[in-house]
Amino acid sequence: MKTARAAWLAALLAMTAPAPLLAQTVTVAADASDEGSEPALLVADQVFVEDGSRLVATGNVEALHDGIRLSATRILFDQDAGLLTIEGPIRITDEAGNQLLADAAEMEEGLRNGLLSGARMVMDDQLQLAAVEAQRVGGRYTQLSRVAVTSCQVCGRNETPLWQIRADRVIHDQDARQLYFEGAQLRVLDVPILWVPQLRLPDPTLERARGFLTPTLRSTSLLGTGLRLPYFIPIGDHQDLTLTPYLSSETRTLEARYRRAFTYGNIELNGAITKDSLLPGDTRGYFFAAGEFALRNGFRFDFDIETVSDDSYFNDYDYGDNERLDSAFTLSRARRDDFFSTDLIYYETLRAAEDDETQPSVMVNTEYERRFFPDRIGGEFRLGAILHGHYRRSDLDIDSDDEDSVVDGRDMARLSAEASWRRRWTLAGGLRLGVLGQLWADRYAVWDDASADAEASQLTPGASVELRWPLVNRQAFGGRSLLEPVAQVGWIGGDRPNIPNDESTRVEFDEANLLSLSRFPASDRHERGLVGAAGLRWQHQAPTGWTAGVTVGRVWREQVDDDFGRSSGLDGKTSDWLISGGFANPLGLSLSARGLLDSNGEFDKGEARASWFNDRTELDASYLLLLADPLEDRDESQAEWRFEGRYRISRHWTGSGEWRYDLADRRVDRAGLGLQYRNECVQVEASVLRRFASSTNLEPSTEFDLTVALTGFGTAASDKEYRRTCK
Repeated sequence: MKTARAAWLAALLAMTAPAPLLAQTVTVAADASDEGSEPALLVADQVFVEDGSRLVATGNVEALHDGIRLSATRILFDQDAGLLTIEGPIRITDEAGNQLLADAAEMEEGLRNGLLSGARMVMDDQLQLAAVEAQRVGGRYTQLSRVAVTSCQVCGRNETPLWQIRADRVIHDQDARQLYFEGAQLRVLDVPILWVPQLRLPDPTLERARGFLTPTLRSTSLLGTGLRLPYFIPIGDHQDLTLTPYLSSETRTLEARYRRAFTYGNIELNGAITKDSLLPGDTRGYFFAAGEFALRNGFRFDFDIETVSDDSYFNDYDYGDNERLDSAFTLSRARRDDFFSTDLIYYETLRAAEDDETQPSVMVNTEYERRFFPDRIGGEFRLGAILHGHYRRSDLDIDSDDEDSVVDGRDMARLSAEASWRRRWTLAGGLRLGVLGQLWADRYAVWDDASADAEASQLTPGASVELRWPLVNRQAFGGRSLLEPVAQVGWIGGDRPNIPNDESTRVEFDEANLLSLSRFPASDRHERGLVGAAGLRWQHQAPTGWTAGVTVGRVWREQVDDDFGRSSGLDGKTSDWLISGGFANPLGLSLSARGLLDSNGEFDKGEARASWFNDRTELDASYLLLLADPLEDRDESQAEWRFEGRYRISRHWTGSGEWRYDLADRRVDRAGLGLQYRNECVQVEASVLRRFASSTNLEPSTEFDLTVALTGFGTAASDKEYRRTCK
């Protein structure tokens, strides 16, 4: 039975007359015996028949059939012999975009088998295979003899590519999308550096190919000089495994990553197991697992598992900056008018100054909130409930350090219910009036704390009135400005029971809670008495695209709350000034800053960030200031500068750097430099990083990394943005 690719030639031969056909286009139906075949199309300047059995097409010949496009100068089809003689230059393009070029060819009907001389294959417009001759076998395999393979741009006939693979023979499996090399020799600038008798590489169209990934040469002051060589194993279409041996003079480590995608979710597992000279005789390692799943009725399940063998492992192997590990299981659902979430969390600290026995290690938190819109009274009515508990391993009911700190073994549970009603009106002149009524009901249970009540309850009412006056100015050329003064007067009743502050130990005073009735993050603490707040917000959007904004605010209260620390800015009857601002323009510049300014004109807390991004530059700088605050377990002030940046020096060269400076200790905490060269066929990255001792009180280390990737195969695809051009 004739194949579909051969049928169009036979049918065309039967339909043509002996005289030349000067019509440039002929459409012919394929053989009826080939089900699903599409009509074939032949385009040429001239098509005619010789001796009743030979079809000749000459001049700009193009043949299209079954996703394959053939172009040549002349095609001669001998029906008796079933052979095509093709004169070049010849170009055969398949559905994947791969191109086979040749000077001349003799092929069987259907283009499935044949011999091409002076052949060159171009795959995915990036990988080039030049051969003395090529042979097509079975419509699936292309066998090339005496081959040179490269993805580098070669401009002249005698130009030497940056790298190439010379081989006695290369077989391309079109279906499996693999390249098999025999007698392969890797050359750099035409200098042989490696010989491999057998080699298999994916072709550029294959996205997930089994095999080795780009290796990294790594040298550190702790682990010596070693090599990381990842090996990728696809497991079907929806899961894969990557194994990475890391071998050096000081360590034997195996890293692993497993990923799997499901219809309604995904999971990822990461880990490593190590034997090294840093802790002789110990088996070290870590394990991380994360996943998310969409369940029925809008529910979502997330989990995150983190564990490590010892406190210094992450620092020694640079697996992350984790100083506390949290493993969590969360079930949640968020809809328009209700929210539900329940969490189970396990904490593990890696900080030298913290002890897992006296830190809350297990936490349970369940939360539900629903809102209603009553017709009679209007506004929005909310109901919510929270069940929270945390556990410490220690059972001591005192502070063993004899300091004003957390009791070593204190465990707590809390059940809180909340009801609130809020409504806003627009008055004359655009003035906005808002009212809020709120009621908290809390029940506490405390264990292993001799200084607190074992059980306590509180009922806390609250109410506030809020005024806003948004003033908008629209300019003639499209600019807009907003100036909005705001003010609030609130009252919170009730008395605080004798329960410890175990949840609201870190208070943030910012724009989001300037007009809140309580700025404590949890319900084990509520503000009390009369409270007033005022602020001013300004925003501007220019017609040229830049935007800017500033917010200033302050809080006044009837009585001092001792559970507000100094760095919160709320420790007196009058708070610090809250000042924040930002600026952004279309040129990529972005600035933001926030701080708490006390009555002496000094900042108790501050942060600032600046970034600038364009086609060549990526810069990011940040500053952080935290004053000493015993309530936040911070005996000394902390201040830090951090800088990260990349600069594209030229089309192929990119430099990068990072720098972190501890202003409080007056020392560099981290510094690094990197340099990358990249073109269409190679990517080289070199970096050096110096990491100094951190809060985990670990040894400093210096790391050197070198990565060389030959692009053009499988996932290491060539980037056309970096392709060199020929003059």
